[in-house]
Amino acid sequence: MSTAITRDLIIERVGAVTYDRFLFYLMGPYKSFNLNYVLSEEERRDIEVEDLPGPLRRLFRSRDEIDAAQALLRRVQGALRSDPGVNAFLALDVDVDTDDLDAVTQSIEYARCSNATAFVLPFLGHNFGVGEEAGSVLETLADTHGERLVFVHEADVTSAMIRSASVRWDLRIETYETEAELVDRLRLFAAAIMHRERRGGLDRLD
Repeated sequence: MSTAITRDLIIERVGAVTYDRFLFYLMGPYKSFNLNYVLSEEERRDIEVEDLPGPLRRLFRSRDEIDAAQALLRRVQGALRSDPGVNAFLALDVDVDTDDLDAVTQSIEYARCSNATAFVLPFLGHNFGVGEEAGSVLETLADTHGERLVFVHEADVTSAMIRSASVRWDLRIETYETEAELVDRLRLFAAAIMHRERRGGLDRLD
């Protein structure tokens, strides 16, 4: 029997914070794009990494380096759980087996259960899979949860998915240049959703 994803299940599995019932689902790549994995040894020998512009230089990381994309999501999650104390979580935290429920369906259900959902697209991330999942979430929930969804992408990231999401679903799009700015954007978004729920502008989910 497949696991039924509910708000109570998520809250039970992701731990206690000040605002336990305010769920903030963070979607983003768990893997960073790394040209050291893509290029052959011969191709890498022809490239002087130190001479490349900063954004390109960041694509060549040590194979031993802790993955930057997931680490970014974890730091952002921790910052939001600390201040303002919302129940920020990643899909990994709920630990529903993909044999029970496929990853795309899980993402749709996590977003449906959440007060707020953010699609975080860093420059270093493998964003294609995130874009596919985001598209499925938007197709299913844009009409009912559109005001609870936001795309936040690093300034260097350009994407046809982001552009089409803005036009097709009138989705809120934000950019950031630093991690601190990313956290600030998400804090303001969470505060706006919380305020609207309290004022009756958005339905309370409980």
